[in-house]
Amino acid sequence: MKENTVILERLARLRSVMAKKHMDYCLIPTADHHASEYVADHFKAREYFCGFTGSNGTLVVGNSWAGLWTDGRYFIQAEKELAGTGVELFRMADEGVPTINEYLAEHMRQGETLGFDGRAVTVRLGESLAEDLKDKEIRISCEEDPAGLAWPERPPLPCHPVFLISDDLAGLSASEKMKQVREKLSEKKANALLLTSLEDICWLFNFRGDDVACTPVALCYAYLAENSATLFIQSGEITEEAAEAFGAADVEIRNYEEILSFLKTRNYQGETVLYDRQHLSFALLQVLRERAEATGGSLVAGQNPTLLLKAIKNETELEKIREVYIRDSAQLTKFLYWVKTNAGKLPMDEVTAAEKLDSMRALLPGFIELSFPTISAFGENAAMMHYEATPEDHAQIEPNGLYLVDSGGTYQGGTTDVTRTLVLGEVSDEVREHFTAVVRGMLRLAGCCFIEGCTGRNLDILAREPVWELDMDYKCGTGHGVGYMLSVHEGPHNIRWRQLEGETETPIHPGMIVSDEPGIYLAGRYGIRIENILEVTRGAKNGDGQFLGFEHLTWVPIDLDGIDVSFLEERERRWLNEYHAGVRERILPLIEEEEIRAWVMEATREV
Repeated sequence: MKENTVILERLARLRSVMAKKHMDYCLIPTADHHASEYVADHFKAREYFCGFTGSNGTLVVGNSWAGLWTDGRYFIQAEKELAGTGVELFRMADEGVPTINEYLAEHMRQGETLGFDGRAVTVRLGESLAEDLKDKEIRISCEEDPAGLAWPERPPLPCHPVFLISDDLAGLSASEKMKQVREKLSEKKANALLLTSLEDICWLFNFRGDDVACTPVALCYAYLAENSATLFIQSGEITEEAAEAFGAADVEIRNYEEILSFLKTRNYQGETVLYDRQHLSFALLQVLRERAEATGGSLVAGQNPTLLLKAIKNETELEKIREVYIRDSAQLTKFLYWVKTNAGKLPMDEVTAAEKLDSMRALLPGFIELSFPTISAFGENAAMMHYEATPEDHAQIEPNGLYLVDSGGTYQGGTTDVTRTLVLGEVSDEVREHFTAVVRGMLRLAGCCFIEGCTGRNLDILAREPVWELDMDYKCGTGHGVGYMLSVHEGPHNIRWRQLEGETETPIHPGMIVSDEPGIYLAGRYGIRIENILEVTRGAKNGDGQFLGFEHLTWVPIDLDGIDVSFLEERERRWLNEYHAGVRERILPLIEEEEIRAWVMEATREV
């Protein structure tokens, strides 16, 4: 195997810094200072030092060894990208694979030092490391950023002007949202909140930014007290309009870098500050705790109240989201028509197809940006869940296999996410059986009725059972929340069978939106995923409780060429036909081209 000399040289430089700082191991997560899922280039230290480009993974570097931990979405991709780096791949949640904490507890020697940038490690992770390594008296060094010291060409912090979200678009003013949050704080016996999650802050104060690709947020912190609100943000981000709006809402503006001095000098007398262990950085907690204790304040750990308030969309948000999804669905349908009718006739590859779809989305009214880089994958590349074709590494799209496209956009009025897998040419009976199992799973979850109080763990099996019946599984969750003009992956709710350590399960509430995306992925062969976004709605209410269900937000044809009707139960056939009737009803008024309209009618025929 050819050595990756670039990565090997970078690791050598990092180990030199570690030696100077007396660090035996260095931990580098996929994180900025706000526990964001997607991060700006300035924070892509893990990618820089190992070459793995996935959105989730943690690199651990020792004096003569390095390992990367990532989840099942990225096993195939990580194996490919780590080749020649000497970095060992640890497949998280696989049988016999140790967690990072377990590995370090076993391999670190008594009294050694673990170093990391305390601003990029959450309280939950930092405290768990300290607890699991205390028996060996491991010293935690979190005051410096070893990765940053070994990264001479590190990009600067991003800084772009913010833009405001009108009350008519948000449904509630910033003042009304702050009132809601303060009421939730009171229920938790707290009267102040330190917010570090970018999506939560942008939602709370009704603004968006452009500091992270595919996520319209700005780098910022916020401190909300009983009678004051402070936003810490780079001065270059604040426009005259934004300054006026924040002033009208009684939000004080301070510079982004002032968060440390603010926490170090504030008098916390009479304040009980709520902080979220999942989002607050380990370093900031140390500062907050020390100063609060010194000035008569107190701390309480708990979930950001903004998380649930943000996840349960108000009626204005839901109305806008429904409209956005219909327009987005119609545009994606036009793209699918183009692929189905031109594969093998026109030159077409994964990159040019993605570029065409991206350009079509950009034509829609209110388009802001893509909600994530389009996944355009043909054949065996579709087996990599988060594959991204590049001009240097991509496949031709031919009329002899499966083409998977996972894409979405952020618009004034909503964020979209949808996946379709197309059958191009002839496929085997096995492919059709697998394709049908995925469709069945998607329809089963979308068509279910459940009682209020259920969490995603109660529902996951509905989508997964048809795949499990084939003695197969997909190594990811079935569903995630979607932000409102924010991150395409939003909590606190989700749909998956496995509970992650340290995470609290959140019941599914009316007004939430969630993805429904079962799949089958066979390494080296093909991948199949069908993803719709669903709105949680109320059903019957009686002496047994409030029942809930789902309504589709996505209205895009499901490729009937992949379905073997003999595998469908009668209710599944009914659900499929009803769904396709809904597709015709909603998107045909937005499609003028007669040939595409005719294709939609045929693609959504009853089976």
